Amino acid sequence: MMFYFHSTICISPQAGFPGSHREFSLQEAVDNRLSVIEPAYAGIPAALKRRMGKSVRMAVGAALPLLQNQPAPDGIILATANGGMEDCIKFLNQILEYREGLLTPASFVQSTSNAAAAQIALTTKNYGYNITHVHRGLAFENALMDAYMWIEENPDREYLLGATDEISPYNHNIDRLAGWFSNTALSNRKLFGKKTSGTIAGEGALMTRVSNRSEGALGKLRAMRTIHSTDLNQVMESIRSFLQAQGRTYFPDLLITGEDGDDRLDPFYTAAEQLFPETTGIARFKHLCGEYCTAGAYASWLALEILQQQQIPDILVKRPAGSRQVRDILIYNTYRGLQHSLLLISVVY
Repeated sequence: MMFYFHSTICISPQAGFPGSHREFSLQEAVDNRLSVIEPAYAGIPAALKRRMGKSVRMAVGAALPLLQNQPAPDGIILATANGGMEDCIKFLNQILEYREGLLTPASFVQSTSNAAAAQIALTTKNYGYNITHVHRGLAFENALMDAYMWIEENPDREYLLGATDEISPYNHNIDRLAGWFSNTALSNRKLFGKKTSGTIAGEGALMTRVSNRSEGALGKLRAMRTIHSTDLNQVMESIRSFLQAQGRTYFPDLLITGEDGDDRLDPFYTAAEQLFPETTGIARFKHLCGEYCTAGAYASWLALEILQQQQIPDILVKRPAGSRQVRDILIYNTYRGLQHSLLLISVVY
């Protein structure tokens, strides 16, 4: 056992968990982008909210409800790939526009990667451990490992853990020109099955409280592994050894993959699926949130919701699960075929 997840809040392009109500309607991508549905952010003062970049706003907005009328966490651990990149570009443009003269500092302050974690701490007057992990496609997984190490050394402590990333037009254009996002119009309703490179961009934020306490927990992170390799055989061998470490004949009830319609990554997901028997269901999620570096956080939130509701929404299913009860969910995600992660999330036994 690594640690337990408690209350969570997710800000995503979709209106809640797909299986939570019959009226769920999939929000479609616009210009190959899936933008989040932002809440009113009632807990953020209006003057402060106006100065926040989107990434910071999402992180603070998701964190504050978890901190109100609750004991202060012993630390804040966040993950992001680019921070507030759009604010960074605004500041750089100001340098050119005003010829390095009088510059407004707000865009610079909001552009740094640690701005979200810092703003949460300042807003709630939390002076504990505060860190932001910036590791591209493994930023969220490194934040999980950091939280695990702290909880392992301090079993009585609790931490706020989260991830946030926005669609920055600047970054989106660079990635589109590099071929990672499609130049042709795509529908997230028909994202899978197309044999072309590139996919749709996404964004989102997740916040959760984690601790060593099982009481009232939504689920537990049972095991995790990260892999750096473009070698298909090496990645599959690592997945096999990961499964064997859980038990000689162990297989999860559900496999959630980060398949995103990019045919360059399909060999990894296809090979991974073939490692599991027919009794293991297969689900996909990036047609709901799009592709971004910390999309694994959204998958983790989906996994916790599935464990709580014991329901796998049809919109996620690629292959039905053989068991009626879902006790273990394995998330396999790869970022550009180089950074791979395995997260095993289980019910609280």
